[in-house]
Amino acid sequence: MSISPEQEPKIIMLARVVLRVILCAVLSAPALAVGQDRLSIYTVNYPLQYFAQRIAAEHADVVFPAPADEDPAFWQPSVEIITGYQKADLILLNGANYAKWVNRVSLPRRTLVDTSAAFRDHYIHVKAGTTHSHGPGGEHSHTGIAFTTWLDFRQAAEQARAITGAMTRKQPALEVVFERNFAALEADLLDLDKQIQSIVANKTDLPLVASHPVYQYFQRRYGLNLQSVIWEPDEVSGEAQWAGLERTLKEHPASWMIWEGEPHPQSVKRLRGLGVGSIVFNPAGNRPEEGDFLTVMRQNVKHLQRVFK
Repeated sequence: MSISPEQEPKIIMLARVVLRVILCAVLSAPALAVGQDRLSIYTVNYPLQYFAQRIAAEHADVVFPAPADEDPAFWQPSVEIITGYQKADLILLNGANYAKWVNRVSLPRRTLVDTSAAFRDHYIHVKAGTTHSHGPGGEHSHTGIAFTTWLDFRQAAEQARAITGAMTRKQPALEVVFERNFAALEADLLDLDKQIQSIVANKTDLPLVASHPVYQYFQRRYGLNLQSVIWEPDEVSGEAQWAGLERTLKEHPASWMIWEGEPHPQSVKRLRGLGVGSIVFNPAGNRPEEGDFLTVMRQNVKHLQRVFK
């Protein structure tokens, strides 16, 4: 069909309009897809939130809803918060009987990811312990399975690997992104592992006391000679607890106590009178006031250097 000179400008203008429409559609499609595909992820503790956010980057909203003043292992979420978990694309569990509330509510099985399942056979089982309370979570004990699995940084890397696999199953098109981000996280975790092994290498028989029985995997991985009491960093222990510590020190002559958080100045002073120094090794089960998981753990490593110098 021939085109007259009069028709040519109109056809060219129409073609330009069509091209603009197609171009706009092409440019807007990826943004729309990213918005629709952004994963909703809920976690039961802060380490898992940190791992997931490092791996997902901008491709997920990672929510850890526990209050800052509660121990996530014993926290009980509200009905509204549980509803948020139920609507998530993925729910990241720590495993090892962490977050007791999970066993008492209905959660979609297809979204649950037990991040420590790969080393379930290597869980540490804890004998009966004293019932106690700290924070608003009520009384509890540490009897059963030790749950601070991530303090063995090789296990932490395994948990991060499980998160990567779960995200990839949900978003296979982002596998390369997830794997690249996991590799960077894994390198950071294994570097912490290497540093601690180097620090403690020649003094693994050094007697140590921990303020709380949460360092079992840390003790096993790095071969530490560690005994635990049940003291709270922000409280001054009673005389019965001090007497018990003195009895422990006669058979286990520790010169350092490892605390979960900054200890009360009176406790530090009285321990010093017994020849026991104090350092903080924060397990970071909940979000820190400053920094993130990695900065907290690097600070923990610096504190250990004081003990094993």
